[in-house]
Amino acid sequence: MINLLGYGDLHHRELGPYSAKKTTLTPGQVEAASTLWRSDDGSVSVGVWECTPGTFSAVRDTSSEICHLIFGRASLTGVDGFTSTYGPGDVIILPRGWRGKWTIIERTRKLLFYLRERTRFWRW
Repeated sequence: MINLLGYGDLHHRELGPYSAKKTTLTPGQVEAASTLWRSDDGSVSVGVWECTPGTFSAVRDTSSEICHLIFGRASLTGVDGFTSTYGPGDVIILPRGWRGKWTIIERTRKLLFYLRERTRFWRW
């Protein structure tokens, strides 16, 4: 039997301790995260992530990421120079191969989905 999983109030969910953002370009920037679910083969994971203001680099060479912002504001700038700003309720899709920078304007929390390279999708 496969059990249904549900999560409410991600706005207030405890994420655990903050730690230094490894790819930060802004000293003192910290993040916290909590994994909600991971597939048995590790190809798909769902989690909640939060970060303080600052800028960090991001590389999606082996996975795609889909984000739904719960609160906060962030700007993303790709290596092509295109910049877009997002806020609560917005969805961001970073396809495999995307590279760029996140600038967290105000403390930001997102629900995220990582889709690793092995993932195959069905056709509609």
